[in-house]
Amino acid sequence: MSERLVIIPTYNEKENIESIIRAVMTLEPAFHLLIVDDGSPDGTAGLVKNLQSEFAGRLFVEERQSKQGLGTAYIHGFKWALESTYEYVFEMDADFSHNPNDLPRLFEACQKEQVGVSVGSRYTRGGKVENWPFNRLLMSRGASIYVRLITWMPVTDATAGFVCYKRSFLEQLNFDKIEFKGYAFQIEMKFAVWQLGYKIEEVPITFKDREKGSSKMSSDIFNEAFFGVLKMRWKGWTTSYKG
Repeated sequence: MSERLVIIPTYNEKENIESIIRAVMTLEPAFHLLIVDDGSPDGTAGLVKNLQSEFAGRLFVEERQSKQGLGTAYIHGFKWALESTYEYVFEMDADFSHNPNDLPRLFEACQKEQVGVSVGSRYTRGGKVENWPFNRLLMSRGASIYVRLITWMPVTDATAGFVCYKRSFLEQLNFDKIEFKGYAFQIEMKFAVWQLGYKIEEVPITFKDREKGSSKMSSDIFNEAFFGVLKMRWKGWTTSYKG
């Protein structure tokens, strides 16, 4: 059993899924991969199943019946990972906006003492974004600054979705306390890491906008994040994320 599991949630990612699987499977050290598919009507899950015999014991798929949100997909994956005894659990998008070749660097950073999560960061020194329109970049940078001002959390890319969690943190986390499903989910998970006393280690990455398929971003997701951060700050004073 590998100690490293990458979780990729999918919804209509048939154009990217085989390529991202093959890219992860070529890495050293070896990574296992769990696809959590939310009933993609384009047949994404079927494409994953077709590859399972080629990557036997390393590639897994969990199928859900409907689109239930990014956060619930990852929590489903976290629980699956804990039951399967993985020590390091990664989040990554299917569309190559996160470069699989950065996974070993995230793994190395997460092994440091007292670190609960390593973050593939666009906004720490050395990080950058490519192929994003200016308005989206401005919104993303503004969101990260807003999060730091409200929560006081020491992370420059709070909305990042390319991360590695240590098992010891996930075992302590009460998943029922994680409220958000969309954009704010990534912020709340990092906030829980910080609240439970772990360090957040940022690793500079180059983030590239997807070339195939369509973005799942929407104004509702940003609205959830804006108001969710205020709720998180209040929650941090009154409630613990510890299970």
